[in-house]
Amino acid sequence: MDAAVQAIDALPGIPRDDGGPVFREPWEAQAFAMALALHGRGLFTWKEWAAALADEIRRAQQGGDPDNGETYYRHWLATLERLIAAKGVATSETLHRYRDAWDHAADRTPHGLPIELTPEDFT
Repeated sequence: MDAAVQAIDALPGIPRDDGGPVFREPWEAQAFAMALALHGRGLFTWKEWAAALADEIRRAQQGGDPDNGETYYRHWLATLERLIAAKGVATSETLHRYRDAWDHAADRTPHGLPIELTPEDFT
């Protein structure tokens, strides 16, 4: 919880209420947690993250993003992907390959069941 509090203090734009950050979908909380974990491992500073996130939001707004708050964590996720690639943790191609595999796995998984990747999802 200390990491979340540090993130909230360092990044005042995070959607939150009195209890802390708020998420509309589970994947938003997961993206938030991934950023906390990568920051905790020293992959980036919050200052670096804030600059990268601001750049991502600016690009999206220039492309027509309505900036109504509903896309905030989409920008968060895009920033994660960009920093992971820039830092050499994974290439953009690898990230796209896994995203496509997850999409395939989600398409074949009945609603309500957990999504599990199989080797076939990568073909």
